[in-house]
Amino acid sequence: MIKASISELKAGLSEYINRAAYGKERIIIMSRGKPKAVMIDIETLERLETLEAEQSFLRGWQEAQSGDTLPLDELWTDVDAA
Repeated sequence: MIKASISELKAGLSEYINRAAYGKERIIIMSRGKPKAVMIDIETLERLETLEAEQSFLRGWQEAQSGDTLPLDELWTDVDAA
């Protein structure tokens, strides 16, 4: 992983984007010596989003299996009230 300050990113934005996109490098964006964000390639972002969706599905499935769910008519009542 590479650390770069905001001023370094401003000076070499194209280079850092290419390093993330094509070199698959993760760039930690620093502000006042503290990490604030990360620049990653789009494929990594898509994998992270897929993992988040799968985890959300699994949590929902586990809740459904444990019986901690609302009957469908109650759910629609809650949705209509909102």
